[in-house]
Amino acid sequence: MEMKRREFLARSISGVGGLLLGAELAAAVEQKGKIFDPFERVPLGKTKIKVSRVGFGTGMRGGRRQSNQTRMGKEKFEALLRASYERGVRLFDVADLYGTHPYLARALSDMPRKDYVIASKIWWRRGSLPEKERPDSDVVVERFLKELKTDYIDLILLHCVSSAKWPEELGRQMDILAKLKKKGSIRAHGVSCHSLEALEACVKEPWVDSVHARVNPYAVKMDVKEIEEIPKVEATLKALHKQGKGVVGMKLIGEGSFRDSDEKRDESVRYVLGLGCVDTMVVGFEKVQEIDDFAARVRKVSVGDRSNQLLACCPA
Repeated sequence: MEMKRREFLARSISGVGGLLLGAELAAAVEQKGKIFDPFERVPLGKTKIKVSRVGFGTGMRGGRRQSNQTRMGKEKFEALLRASYERGVRLFDVADLYGTHPYLARALSDMPRKDYVIASKIWWRRGSLPEKERPDSDVVVERFLKELKTDYIDLILLHCVSSAKWPEELGRQMDILAKLKKKGSIRAHGVSCHSLEALEACVKEPWVDSVHARVNPYAVKMDVKEIEEIPKVEATLKALHKQGKGVVGMKLIGEGSFRDSDEKRDESVRYVLGLGCVDTMVVGFEKVQEIDDFAARVRKVSVGDRSNQLLACCPA
């Protein structure tokens, strides 16, 4: 397995050369030696939204409006959210499925609303919520606004799309969300993807402002099962980034699978930052120590690591 992973990484890097633009290489070399800041505010594609490079995901083992975070209890979870804000996290990933809206609203009630970004998700599928009804997106977003105690939500996603035909199947909800964006109730819309086919469909769909995609160098909890298939995910993420769509990486720790491996956590962070097409990384923190640990791993990565990869692909 380790040999296959190393072979994949080598092939992946060498394959970039033919596609690399000279400006990208020049920019990477110019920043050589600069350390990635986990809490730097970076653009989310062309959405005009700026997010912290590391975001807080609140849906660890989420379903039926619960998650590992909500199961901590109100006091502990809200304290964890505040601690993440104090450290510099400015992207909070919540969802109806997780039941985390009221926790975030209370935890950040004293913080300036313009200083942080809320990404939430509409569960349109059958099951996984207590009620059977699935109202249209305008009804759902109105409820979200009340639960979050806010006048607007920065990013709304259609949660867990897996069909290659999702733009056809969810056209009505997409139209409603587009109207809400014009109205100002939301700033951007998109999807969270749970299959490679659904992710690839995002490239052709102009409605998509931003995408949540599963990515790590081990093909764990991803849309592909084998390491050899990861270049397909890479190519799709690069295509989305090139179009100016936001790219939010998730499952960097393999949904906790790498929690006990320093090597895998370091490699995953280094790999995703090195892709150059993932705007921000959302992680399901359950302890303050995990926030600090992940931030420290981000700071271990130099922008120069990426320029070294690019130079290896494109020697003078």
